[in-house]
Amino acid sequence: MTEPIRDPDIPIVDPHHHLWPRAETATGGMPYSVDDLRADARSGHNVVATVFVECLTSYHTEGPRHLRPVGETEWVARQSVSGGLVSGIVGHADLRSPELAEALDAHLEAGDGRFKGVRHTVAWDANPGVFASRSRPPPGLLLDSGFGRGASELARRGLVYETWAYFHQLADLCEFARSHPSLVVVLDHLGGPAATGPYSRRRDEVLGEWRAGIAGLARVPNVVMKLGGIGMPAFTPVEFIDSTPMTSARIAGYWGPHLRYCIDTLGPERCMFESNFPVDRRLCAYVTLWNSFKLIAAPYSSTERESLFAGTACRTYGIGRET
Repeated sequence: MTEPIRDPDIPIVDPHHHLWPRAETATGGMPYSVDDLRADARSGHNVVATVFVECLTSYHTEGPRHLRPVGETEWVARQSVSGGLVSGIVGHADLRSPELAEALDAHLEAGDGRFKGVRHTVAWDANPGVFASRSRPPPGLLLDSGFGRGASELARRGLVYETWAYFHQLADLCEFARSHPSLVVVLDHLGGPAATGPYSRRRDEVLGEWRAGIAGLARVPNVVMKLGGIGMPAFTPVEFIDSTPMTSARIAGYWGPHLRYCIDTLGPERCMFESNFPVDRRLCAYVTLWNSFKLIAAPYSSTERESLFAGTACRTYGIGRET
């Protein structure tokens, strides 16, 4: 049964979702079209704009390797022509590539005004039992000199750098962000409070270290955090994800103290709720997820809630709000 919509008039900019062609399900994608996104966005909450984030889809299969990810930006831009919902695109480029500038130029052209930045994921853990990103980055990437040069190129162009990392990498992220003070650094999925492999048996310890990492990030003003990814077993124990019935009250009860810690530590102007759909659909429906975020945000002022649901995303990505 679909929950009634809480606070249906609050404008929402969903700053993190994916799109996958149905043909790519065999390679790990989840079928999710612009029509699927539009159906979710129009299911009751006042979603006024969204940001697509790279997910290794629709790459060019021929041509120079550094330009192949541009195919994803082209595909999303084509999908987004109708409906006016997808206002931003965060694509992929290898920040270590000597041809990075050419790749960014190609993304900017392909994005037709929507290309806002690059996600180059750094999430790594030494234990093979820990959930691994599909891109499988090497260790120590944030402190690699070539990676740093690429980050400087993003900053020069006014583009955002986006990533997800694990909780034990947050000190490296702090160092990286301090080294690039003019670069907006967006940290996805709560900063990676791991819940798989050996961490499944060390939940309290992980969350304690994770909180210390968030406190460190608070001292680096160019870092912005996305509050979401909570439908991924990488961060939420699978026994909770698969339990029923899943309601917004249950989600808010489980995650509320941790998300509010991020908000209170970083400030609402540096936090934004994300759907991470369709990945987080494993946890609950789109309506339920945003209801849970509204419950979590209830203690904050109307100005603070405006930042959490739309303002931070608009400022971060330089987008307006479609009506």
